Amino acid sequence: MAALNELSAWKALSDHHKQIAPIHLRELFDKDPQRAEKFSVEAAGIFLDYSKNRITDETVKLLLQLAEESGVKARRDAMFAGEKINITEKRAVLHVALRAPKDEKILVDGEDVVPAVHEVLDKMAAFSDRVRSGEWKGHTGKPIKNIINIGIGGSDLGPVMAYEALKHYSDRAKIFRFVSNVDGADFVEATVDLNPDETLFIISSKTFTTLETMTNANSAREWALKGLGGDESAIAKHFVAVSTNSEKVKAFGIDTANMFGFWDWVGGRYSMDSAIGLSTMLAIGPENFRALLAGFHEIDEHFRTAPFEKNLPVLLGLLAVWYNDFFGAQTVAILPYENYLKRFPAYLQQLTMESNGKHVTLAGEHVNYDTGPIYWGEPGTNGQHSFYQLIHQGTRLIPADFIAFVKAITPLGRHHDILLANVFAQTEALAFGKTPEQVKAEGTPDWLVPHRVFEGNRPSNTILAEELDPKTLGKLVALYEHSVFTQGAIWQIDSFDQWGVELGKVLAQRILGEIEDAKAPLKHDSSTTALIERYRKLK
Repeated sequence: MAALNELSAWKALSDHHKQIAPIHLRELFDKDPQRAEKFSVEAAGIFLDYSKNRITDETVKLLLQLAEESGVKARRDAMFAGEKINITEKRAVLHVALRAPKDEKILVDGEDVVPAVHEVLDKMAAFSDRVRSGEWKGHTGKPIKNIINIGIGGSDLGPVMAYEALKHYSDRAKIFRFVSNVDGADFVEATVDLNPDETLFIISSKTFTTLETMTNANSAREWALKGLGGDESAIAKHFVAVSTNSEKVKAFGIDTANMFGFWDWVGGRYSMDSAIGLSTMLAIGPENFRALLAGFHEIDEHFRTAPFEKNLPVLLGLLAVWYNDFFGAQTVAILPYENYLKRFPAYLQQLTMESNGKHVTLAGEHVNYDTGPIYWGEPGTNGQHSFYQLIHQGTRLIPADFIAFVKAITPLGRHHDILLANVFAQTEALAFGKTPEQVKAEGTPDWLVPHRVFEGNRPSNTILAEELDPKTLGKLVALYEHSVFTQGAIWQIDSFDQWGVELGKVLAQRILGEIEDAKAPLKHDSSTTALIERYRKLK
């Protein structure tokens, strides 16, 4: 395939950008009364209004042409077919198989993986029912009241986000906590008010060797044994594993009958709907967990079958490329107007930036265009009273996704109407701003006018769904998964490896040995050597 910036659509978009960049959204809306209808799509219960973007019919036409010339369809089909599109690790990329119905067939190396997926799901469901009903007893015969998931990266961010998002549907008689940071404060605060005889730990580590996770797991083991009289047999009643390393799981003291597996074609940041979601299932129950999977699958099918001009993830991905590569926008704001989604921006940070934070193409050549923008955000309306100032009147262009729901899960007086009024007001203000003439007409003194002007022309998408339930959460996550896929396919990068996390891990292991052995010679740069020496001296 030709280099991205040699494609005819890319060149045409470069020329088109010069023409459209000076045009204000006010003008685009004034010229086209049907604009809102033209640039909106509804599918799978998700409504996307993308009319407040700096685009025309020609822009969309050229972006769709770019997707075609970049081979997005072929790469998408290869993913769904189980081909090893993660080329640096020689792995298939099949998170879509995690939510496939039982009657589907998805092959990896000639083997249908769907039966194995449902076997694990059924095992998770049986275990969850036992814990949730109180049938599962701890070492002293008490039922489990506290569940702590220990993991890091995708083994933590997905479960945390899902628990917070679906807390309304969770078992409120149980406490759910999540430990990821190797900072001891994370574990201490998670356990400080809990009783070991009522606590179950889920150790989530594919290899059962991840330094942070196993450090926390071993501290959990010591904490549990101390509170349970030191009886090693107690571990099997208070620990389960999400892993593929049965030898190390058994050595830890966990009964391998309570080990829930997954596969190398499941990337960490795409794993919340695998056994990594065990804490989610324990919280919301197997039926709700299957509704979550159904939501994922509905968007999977939409992405797989819908024409690109009506394909929600493709449109979102193309718009991200448009701003990142032609407007030079370095970030994307994710602004959910739903407090239960407060961890959704953090979850998307890993999904987007670990996937597309790459500087070489699939062919190993250095890119000469920008990839992976920075994703960030907070729930509305909190963000309006902190960083929206910069989005509205700052010097940087920050495309924003507003996510909202027609119905409140927890209706309370006028709250939801006020919340949604803010969604619509913010997107309008960003798009159209306030001119000097409008500010003067309000009686503003001339000297104050420049300070009160809103330039507008700030792009946004509005994503609306009926309400936040397990199925809708699955749809939202899959929507962004496939948007990330679309971006990566266009940029010709491998969105499914993460070599960038490796070097720091390797160096940390080496430095740890040097910290613990004060006589070990230090062979680092002068800054790192001085910092290690200072820590050795002061600790």
